[in-house]
Amino acid sequence: GAGMMDCKKALAENNNNIEEATAFLRKKGMASADKKASRIAAEGAVASYIHAGSRIGVLVEVNCETDFVARGDRFKALAADIAMQVAACPDIEYVNPSDADQEMVERERAIEMQKEDLLSKPEAIRAKIVQGRIDKMVNEKALTTQDYIKDTTKTVEEFVKEATAELGEKISIRRFQRFNLGEGIEKKVEDFAAEVAAQMGK
Repeated sequence: GAGMMDCKKALAENNNNIEEATAFLRKKGMASADKKASRIAAEGAVASYIHAGSRIGVLVEVNCETDFVARGDRFKALAADIAMQVAACPDIEYVNPSDADQEMVERERAIEMQKEDLLSKPEAIRAKIVQGRIDKMVNEKALTTQDYIKDTTKTVEEFVKEATAELGEKISIRRFQRFNLGEGIEKKVEDFAAEVAAQMGK
């Protein structure tokens, strides 16, 4: 996705070594993506994914800066891939680790601090161990920290950053909702034998 002049400059700065120039351009693209992080992304799309058998469905809102990018095939494919990612990760509850419910985090921290395996440790070390456990728990429930299902060498966050660098606009995942067929409905369990006995007793 780099321009011709950028490629020439990258080759010149890396002694005409193509591999090093490619790595240089990728790093430059990621730096560019980081700069775009503060921009407002209010355009975008709502994408859906319905899993085979129609038992799981997902809606996801992915934002970008312009309607032009939102209508492009690359952006639509990215949004669809993110919807599929949400369907594939049943334990995720929020987009970013910073979206975790802070009351829940503090409750978990209090529970962890009182666990028997930590009580014999000094307070400072206990706090560090607990913070590590909390961070792990929070990250396991965040979409952006998951391994990207189509390329497990990167996270969803890295996948989105690459798209930001490629499309030249800030891309962000705003929210998602998963639907599991029958979730929250109490299924009535029929006791056929008892029903027959009740019928016979009449």
